[in-house]
Amino acid sequence: MDDFALGVLTNIGLFSFLALSAYLLLVAGEMSFGQQAFFGIGAYAGGMLTALYGWPLPLAALAAMALGGLAQLLVGLPTLRLRGLTFAMATLAAAEMFRILFELFHWRVERGGELAGPDGTQGFRGIRWIFEHGIEPADYLLLVYALLAAVLALLLWMERSRLGAALRGVGLDPELAASVGIDVRRVKLGVAAAAGALAALGGVLFAHHNTYVEPRNFDIMLGVHSLAYALIGGLGTALGPLLGVALDIGLLESTQYFHGYRMIVFGGLVAVLLVFRPRGLLDERMVTWIRQRFS
Repeated sequence: MDDFALGVLTNIGLFSFLALSAYLLLVAGEMSFGQQAFFGIGAYAGGMLTALYGWPLPLAALAAMALGGLAQLLVGLPTLRLRGLTFAMATLAAAEMFRILFELFHWRVERGGELAGPDGTQGFRGIRWIFEHGIEPADYLLLVYALLAAVLALLLWMERSRLGAALRGVGLDPELAASVGIDVRRVKLGVAAAAGALAALGGVLFAHHNTYVEPRNFDIMLGVHSLAYALIGGLGTALGPLLGVALDIGLLESTQYFHGYRMIVFGGLVAVLLVFRPRGLLDERMVTWIRQRFS
C-alpha cells in the first residue's frame, strides 16, 4: 500500500472518533458544534505527556481521554440546560474559547538541549513517540483501526442494551423519558463526558500521526464536519458516522475528480440529506429494514 493510501485510510480512522463523538450527542438529542475542542485537548495533552515527559502512548491516551471527558462534562453542566440552536451556539462559543486558549498556551520544556512543547500560534512540534519507538505507518494504521473497532463494538453493544434504549428515548422525547423514570440530565451529562473522552482519544492519535499540531487544526470547520459526518451517515447506528467520514475523506477529498469542488459537493450532500433523509442514510428505519432482511 502506498503512502497516499495509508494517509487517507489513517485519516478516515482518526476523524471517525470525532464523528462518533458528535453522533453520541446527536442520539441524545443535542447538536454540538464544539467537539473539535476536545479533539484538540486530547492532541495537546497526549502530545505533551509523551514528547515532554516521556509517558508511554497508552498511558498518555488514557490521561488525555480523562481530561477530555472532564472538560466536556464541565462545559455540559451549564450548556445542557439549553435546548436546540441555543445549545449548539453555546458549544460553538466554548470551542472557540478553547481554540483561543490554545493560541495563548505556552509550555516549553528543555528536551535534548532544545526547548519543546506548545508555543502558542507557532504550534506544537516534535510529537515523535511512534517514530522513536519504531512504529511504521502501516502498524499505526492497524493500531488506529483496532481502537476504532473496540469503540465501535462497545457502541453497537450499547445500542441493544437498556442504556441504549434510554439514550434514544432521551433524544427523541426527553419529557416522556423523564415521565418513565429516566434521569434525563444525568444521562446527557454522562453522554457528554463519554463524547469528550472519545474526541480526545481521536486527538491523541491525530497528534502522534501528524507529529505537529496548531490551534487552527481545531477550528469551526472541523466541528461542522464532525457533525455533518453523523448527519450524512445516519443516526440509526454507530456505523453511520463512519460512512459519513468515508464518503467525505475517502471519496471527496482523496479523489482527483472532486479536486477544488469538495466543499461544494459536501455542502450540497448535507443539504439534500437534511431535506429528504433528516436522520441520514443509515437512519433507524433503514437499520431496522437491514436487520429484518439479513437476520
